[in-house]
Amino acid sequence: MNWLEALGTRTILFAEEMGRVANLLFQCVRLSFLRPLNLKAIFRQMEAVGTRSIPVVSITALSTGMVLALQSYNGFSRFNAESLVGTVVSLSVTRELGPVLTGLIVAGRAGAAMAAELGTMRVTEQIDALSVMAVNPIKHLIVPRVLAAVVMLPILTIFADLIGMAGGYYVAVSILDVNSVIYFQKMTSFLELQDILGGLFKAAVFGALIAMISCYKGFRAEGGAEGVGKATTGAVVFSSMLIIISDYYMTSVLF
Repeated sequence: MNWLEALGTRTILFAEEMGRVANLLFQCVRLSFLRPLNLKAIFRQMEAVGTRSIPVVSITALSTGMVLALQSYNGFSRFNAESLVGTVVSLSVTRELGPVLTGLIVAGRAGAAMAAELGTMRVTEQIDALSVMAVNPIKHLIVPRVLAAVVMLPILTIFADLIGMAGGYYVAVSILDVNSVIYFQKMTSFLELQDILGGLFKAAVFGALIAMISCYKGFRAEGGAEGVGKATTGAVVFSSMLIIISDYYMTSVLF
C-alpha cells in the first residue's frame, strides 16, 4: 500500500498546486482591468520577452524551415511529389513549429529569467517589503509580465513563421532546384488565414502559460540560492511540458 499512498499524496499535491496557479491566474485577470496600469513596466517586460528573444527565435526558425524543406523533399521525391514541399513547410511552420518552438525558446530564456528574478526578490524579502508598503505585488510584478508575454509571443511567432518559410524556400529553390513559381503556387493554394490565426492563438496561450508558471514558481521560491535554482528549473520544465500538452488539445479543436 506504500505506492498507493505515495500516488495519492502526489495527486493531492498536484491538485493543490494547480489550484494555486488557477487562483493566481484569476487574480491577474481581475487586476489587469484595474487602473492604473504600469505601462512602463509592461513595455520593459515586452522588451525582455520579445525584443531580446528575436535572435535566438530567428536562428531556430531558420534552421527548422531549412531542415523541414530538406526532409520533405527527400520524402516526396520517392513519390514524384516534390512540388508539395512548399505546402508542407508553410502549413507545418504556421500551425505547429512556429508557435511551439517559439514558446519553448521563450520558456527557456524569458521564463527562466522571470522565475529567477521573482525568486530572488522572494528570498531577499523584497516582495514582502512591497506588501508592507501597501503595493499589491501581483499587480506590480506579475501582471506586466503576463500581459507582455501574451502580446509578444504572437509577434515573435510571426517572425518565426516568416523566417522559417524563407529558410524552406531557400533550401527548396536554391539548393534542391524546386521551381519557385510552383513552390509559391502550392504554398498559397493550401495555406489559409485560419492556419495563421490558429498558430497565433496558440502562441498567445503559450505566452500566458509561460508567464503564469514562471511567475508562480518564482513567487513561491524559498530556501535561498538553492530555492531560486529549483524554482527556475521547475518553471522551465513545467511550462515546456504544458506547452507540448496543451498544443495537442488546441490542435484538435482549432484544426
